[in-house]
Amino acid sequence: MAHAREGRSRAVARLISLVEDGHPALPEVMAALAPHAGHAHVVGLTGSPGVGKSTTTAALISALRASDQRVAVLAVDPSSPFSGGALLGDRIRMEHHATDPGVFIRSVASRGHLGGLSFATPQALRVLDAAGFDVILVETVGVGQSEVEVAARADTTVVIVAPGMGDGIQAAKAGILEIGDVFVVNKADRDGADDTVRDLRHMIQLGNRERSVDWRTPVVRTVASRGDGIPELVDSLVAHRDWLAESGELRARRRRRAEAEIEAIALAELRRRLGAEGGLVPGDLSSAVASGETDVYAAAGQVVERVTGGSSRE
Repeated sequence: MAHAREGRSRAVARLISLVEDGHPALPEVMAALAPHAGHAHVVGLTGSPGVGKSTTTAALISALRASDQRVAVLAVDPSSPFSGGALLGDRIRMEHHATDPGVFIRSVASRGHLGGLSFATPQALRVLDAAGFDVILVETVGVGQSEVEVAARADTTVVIVAPGMGDGIQAAKAGILEIGDVFVVNKADRDGADDTVRDLRHMIQLGNRERSVDWRTPVVRTVASRGDGIPELVDSLVAHRDWLAESGELRARRRRRAEAEIEAIALAELRRRLGAEGGLVPGDLSSAVASGETDVYAAAGQVVERVTGGSSRE
């Protein structure tokens, strides 16, 4: 763990493997790393497939390294519903950073987890934070408008869109376009870029966003393949981090994140313990529901009584 705190790639990679595998030593590892976490700026990058998330991530790495910041990347790839495997191909676009000791890149499989991330993402982020990285970039799967979980895991959420992919038309609808702290119109050299920027700015002005009006959400034009607009994007990320710290929103977001992590781990442990006793839902109970002998609510009530030892709230 000492080597991981020094940011040594092999040690960090081994710890993330422990996270992905749910190793029994994980609680001990997290206890040792906890005092060293809480310093990295976690930036989530999301958007529909084809908008250039991986290319934008690679360009951001170059810009951040130019200012001597240590950068870690978690690139979440979709898993096959048949084999459970994943191509883990997002690293291909970042391969030229692989030999840089100030950059750590890890692809993780979603393993069927919805929301664009992997179930292991929160604890993997804690490993990278404790390892001393200044910025952690989380690139999501790219599943479309339902990919909103990244907003609960990142300090700053960057939503990337591209002209001609329908995002302009969808700007007023629910989904990923409502979670952005920074918007990026990538491939801005294409026809329709001006319309996409206009639609996004119109949405920002009219949307009833549940956040302080002190932060004016920027719309940044980029051509990530050439590096155009990337300095402006970095400036927006820095400005948002400063606003989060000054407004107290950073502490609030991280508190909500910790609450969600605690709940997820507690529920997973509860399922594991119940599973060791024969499963959360007994076979005879599910059979009774399937045959119409009882209903799902009554069955669920029996499961809750089993979990709580028969106690119930008045």
